Amino acid sequence: MAKHIIDSGAAEGDFYYVKDLLEPDERAKLDRVRAFLVDRVAPGAGERWEAGETPLGLRDGIRDLDITGTWADDHHIAPRSYLLTGLIGMEMARVDASFATFFGVHAGLAMGSIRECGSEEQKERWLPAMVRWEKIGAFGLTEPLVGSGASLGLLTTARRDGDSWVLDGEKKWIGNATFADLVVIWARDVADDQVKGFVVEKGAPGFTARALEGKIALRGVQNAHIVLDGVRVPEADRLARADSFRDTARVLKVTRGGVAWSATGCAIGAYEAARAYALEREQFGRPIAGFQLVQDLLARMLANITACQGMVVRMAALHEQHRLDDAQAALAKMFCTTRMRETVAWAREVLGGNGILLEHDAARFFADAEALYSYEGTRDMNSLIVGRAITGHSAFV
Repeated sequence: MAKHIIDSGAAEGDFYYVKDLLEPDERAKLDRVRAFLVDRVAPGAGERWEAGETPLGLRDGIRDLDITGTWADDHHIAPRSYLLTGLIGMEMARVDASFATFFGVHAGLAMGSIRECGSEEQKERWLPAMVRWEKIGAFGLTEPLVGSGASLGLLTTARRDGDSWVLDGEKKWIGNATFADLVVIWARDVADDQVKGFVVEKGAPGFTARALEGKIALRGVQNAHIVLDGVRVPEADRLARADSFRDTARVLKVTRGGVAWSATGCAIGAYEAARAYALEREQFGRPIAGFQLVQDLLARMLANITACQGMVVRMAALHEQHRLDDAQAALAKMFCTTRMRETVAWAREVLGGNGILLEHDAARFFADAEALYSYEGTRDMNSLIVGRAITGHSAFV
């Protein structure tokens, strides 16, 4: 049988060459990030996942990549396009979705909350240290009894008491919270019933964070169950520009789009693992990559990945033009995580029984996809955000 030249874009899950859209200097930075991921993150990804260990020890290397925060946070940071930022997130998840989430909680959710909702003084006080990874952040919105209903139903309360606020309640699924120096807590002000943001510093009396055990996804991220028992927060640490859930939503719009990029990367990682396995695994005297059913699965995976890339690349362009709205970000998150879930299942199928072993990587992507599918708004909630934009009627509030 004749051998054909392998398309490099197809081999890497970039069949339509979206990375060619970057300027040369941005492509060089992406290549540098990719080298770090391959050299420093990939070798221990499976071991960290199995042991439930975070990539906290890699923070010095992350800092040196100059990809944390924005030029507005620290003028030493080189400006980045939204396309480069998205592709960096995609590359992280392509290697290790736990690493991508660890980075995203700090640099996206926590720093994004302070950037979007903090005063100039608060931004100057916290963000430069977070850029340098001297202080690590977490983001506390979801609660044990409140997930999708956070816009109106937060049970964690904030009560003004002189020059301080008193926080009481619980949070759940809070990534990085067991070791974070700063945790952004969203709570309902009992005086006006509006959601407000507060920065709780490590060691605050009444604040406890317990790591959740028994997870089957993103095991390299320490999600915590937080208890707030009369935690006092100075008025100076209340986010000055967070007066309602609409302000929280400004942060979520950006990070929700980031999950679409991560989902695309997770799908690529699974596809690459399946492709590599198919080229090596032999049955009936030949590599299974030569069988029609395997090629069909690989082609379906690549089609899903390429469709997702087309959507997130356009999303980045809209963001650059300040035209990206909540529904557009929600559609990207909804679509890309759904296609990712389909793709990782096909990857596991290509590997057969070996698809449940960590040594082949596909199992890790298969499991991690379940968390990406659910967080930053479930598929159903994001579909209803899009539905509201389509019809003008809200089906959930």
